[in-house]
Amino acid sequence: MPSRVQESIRWGAALKAATSHLQRLIRIDTVNPPGNELGVARYLDRVLRRNGIPTTLLEPVPGRGALVARIAGSGSARPVLLLAHMDVVGVEPDGWTKPPFSGAIEDGCVYGRGAIDDKGMLACNLMAMLLLKRHVVDAGVTLTRDVVFVATGDEETGGALGIDWLATHHRGLLDAEWALNEGGRVRMVGGRPLYAAVQCAEKVPHAVIVRATGTSGHASVPLPDNPIARLAQALVAIASHREPLLLTDISRGFFSALAPVWPDPVEAAAMADISSDDPARIAAGERTLSREPSWDAVIRNGISPTMLAGGIRTNVIPADATATLNVRTLPGESITELIERLRIAVGQPGIEFRLRGSGEDAPASPIDSEMFDAVRDTLQVLSPGLAVVPFLSTGATDSAALRLLGIKAYGLLPFPLTQDDEGRMHGHDERLPLTSLHFGLRAVYGTIRRMTSAV
Repeated sequence: MPSRVQESIRWGAALKAATSHLQRLIRIDTVNPPGNELGVARYLDRVLRRNGIPTTLLEPVPGRGALVARIAGSGSARPVLLLAHMDVVGVEPDGWTKPPFSGAIEDGCVYGRGAIDDKGMLACNLMAMLLLKRHVVDAGVTLTRDVVFVATGDEETGGALGIDWLATHHRGLLDAEWALNEGGRVRMVGGRPLYAAVQCAEKVPHAVIVRATGTSGHASVPLPDNPIARLAQALVAIASHREPLLLTDISRGFFSALAPVWPDPVEAAAMADISSDDPARIAAGERTLSREPSWDAVIRNGISPTMLAGGIRTNVIPADATATLNVRTLPGESITELIERLRIAVGQPGIEFRLRGSGEDAPASPIDSEMFDAVRDTLQVLSPGLAVVPFLSTGATDSAALRLLGIKAYGLLPFPLTQDDEGRMHGHDERLPLTSLHFGLRAVYGTIRRMTSAV
């Protein structure tokens, strides 16, 4: 990367501007549902256009928004895309110590819904575009490829009015070879960034309905086939069921690269074991890592009961009762075969399984690529010694839709965070340390600069 371009950026001023943008984005309420992302889209549109960057402002349905902007390059390489979503999850204001849409700064942190997920990255992407325009393009340097800025809505409820709508109705606007999105993490351990997990693939989400049927009647006469009791017994069996171990190439790479730097020697040894070729070591590593839910979710299909429904009155035994399972399958795994395994595990009459809906199984983005290298090299300049590892995420992001379009997408929540602060995402008092915002801004900009430089 040309040093004269780097040296011309006043990072203190850039952080101040990014912080201001983040505060303003937080103050626009985009809780989904209903979303109302159009206000954020208009704000981004004004800022980008004011700085000479062409935009396309879209409204999938009234009040919902999408924005695409593009800085043109020479075309000697195919475009790279910066993606972030504008909608946020709901809040329970009584659980917050700061107003959730205030963007308040206290103790060196910006507080507010979306500070981490995903308006922090939206602010970094916006600033990366502005810095590229001011300090590179306006300085007479030609980018080797277009840089495409995309802000979507509706990510938190599946993307039907967000990335899927764009892909269906405006596919040309998403033309790119590479993309950087949320989905990974930079984890702080012992006061320093320990590792960065770069999402290259993700689990596939499914909704499975479990229905128990039986004889209805007056509750004064207990019945042996009570559907609610049957459902409870089925859920106990489902909770006890363990899907088989399945290690993908990405998961092997993740544990193999993490083992040398992991501070807990027992877990570090288990990571080395599970990424080996020795069946006995793999089994030993599995036993240790399975005790931690976040590791366990990476190495097998996951099943979580999330909703219950049944009954009409306290004195009536209903004819049926249902539960909803949130199932996350590893790439390439059959949901039909998983449901059959659950049916066998339950092993009782009067229980039906029905697949209500599924996400799409997207191909993985390659670990050995110039984009992964650009992310890794940028992060290791910012934090020497940082382990940068490939990651298969258990949650769903808009990257799956991009991968299905043939765009090689990588997920990186570029903010060094402790487990405590990362746990505030979707929870109370979501906050982003200003030092982490600064790191994230330089991470996004540095990655894109590497991808657009001929040097």
